[in-house]
Formats: sequence, C-alpha cells, structure tokens
Amino acid sequence: MFTRRLGPDPHANGARTAALRGCPDIFELADGDFAVIGADITGAAADRLPPGASCGSEERIVRIPRKTLILARPDIPSSL
Repeated sequence: MFTRRLGPDPHANGARTAALRGCPDIFELADGDFAVIGADITGAAADRLPPGASCGSEERIVRIPRKTLILARPDIPSSL
C-alpha cells in the first residue's frame, strides 16, 4: 500500500514532534495516490471552504505543517 515517504522522517536525527508521538507525514501509495497524516481540522474548517470546494462525509480536511510539505517538495513527482 505505502511505497515511500515524501520528505524526511519527522523523527530523523532524534527530532521530536508534539506530544512525542504521532507526527505529520506524507506517503506515496502503490496506486500513485498520496496519503497524509496530520491533524483533522474538518470540524473547524468544513464550513469555511472556498466556493466550489466541499468535503464529503467520507473525507477529512487535514492540516500539515508548512515545513512538512516544503521538505517533501523534492520527492513530489512533477508530472502525471
């Protein structure tokens, strides 16, 4: 299912994350899609989505730190 992590391991070199457990992360899946681990902010954000955006009952709005996405950028494919 998970083929690789995008960006560095959030615990690399002894780094610590909030509460010392769990961490934001981005993974590429075997089918080419991506999975994100982050804070579920659906309850606070769903009613504030921009026009044309919506969150289905089976979906969640997830927050990841800016640093996580920026560090993953070199690993994100640039084409389909």
